[in-house]
This record gives sequence, C-alpha cells and structure tokens, in this order.
Amino acid sequence: MIQPARKLATYEDLFDLPENIVGEIINGRLITQPRPAPRHAMAHSSLGVEIGGPFGIGKGGPGGWWILDEPELHIGGNILVPDLAGWRRERMPRLPDTAWFETVPDWICEILSPSTARDDRAEKMPLYAAMGVKHAWLVDPILRTLEAYENQQGRWLLLQTLADDAKVALAPFDAVEWGLEALWAD
Repeated sequence: MIQPARKLATYEDLFDLPENIVGEIINGRLITQPRPAPRHAMAHSSLGVEIGGPFGIGKGGPGGWWILDEPELHIGGNILVPDLAGWRRERMPRLPDTAWFETVPDWICEILSPSTARDDRAEKMPLYAAMGVKHAWLVDPILRTLEAYENQQGRWLLLQTLADDAKVALAPFDAVEWGLEALWAD
C-alpha cells in the first residue's frame, strides 16, 4: 500500500498553535508540547540564574556569554527551541535583530519532562551534535540529575552525571561552582 505524502511543517504552522503550546519543527515534522510543569519550570529558572549571573552578566564570574531562555533556532531547515542556550560573545558579539537565531549555540540545555524526554534525547540531541553545538546538558528534575555532554566530531561524549546536591563545575561553565540542589523544587 502506498502511503500518502506527508506535508512538511512550515514556520507559519507555529503561528496557528494555541498560546499554551510550544512548537518546534524537527526534520520537517511539527512537534508540540504543553507549557512546562512546575518542577520543570523551577529547574529551568534556577539554572538560568546559576549560569546567567556569572557567565551572562559577569556577576560573580567571568561573563562573556549570551545566556537565553527558550531561543528559537533556525538551523538547517529545523526550528528548535532549547530550554536554555548560550553563545560565547566572541562568536556572536551582538544579538540578532530577528526573533530567531541562525548562529549555532555553543551550549544548550534541555530540561527533561515525561512529555519531552524522548524527543529531546532521540530527535534534538543528534541534531544539536550535527549542527556543531559544543556542549549539551540534560537536566531531569524528577530524577534530580544533570548529564553533561561534549561534542566530539558530531557525536556526544558523556562527561559526567551529577545528582541531588552535588557540586557543579562543568564545561563550558567550570569557572564557577554551584550546588545542584538549587534546581530542585523540594
């Protein structure tokens, strides 16, 4: 039996989504998920503070980065929205004037939830590696873990997995140490 041709998703398809839905286009497919649950939101917000302060604005750290929540990446025909992403300012001296980014981030972080973990791991992580993202973190607020990866020739190498209240000083943000417990809603 011949399968009907699948219509590739377009940027305009994202405009038709309800406000409480986040949409991405991955390999031509429209992927949607609801807004994050409280544990996800807590880990996301807290990580933005822990990384953004010292690295984004230089408060208690070296600065030199753009650290942004949910930036829209338009790269290689895909539209991806990582929970957090960072660009070294030496590579991207100014933020773009568009509502999206075409420059590949140096670091991304996905906060895993039951509804997003499969797509984050199986769909998005390979794309991030192929596009040249140097570092990726996966944070699981239910398991209370942080996995840190480094891109080596288009493949992810797991550098370390931390849990609970471990001290964090991981590449590319190893200049400042902080406590992982800051991310958990307990």
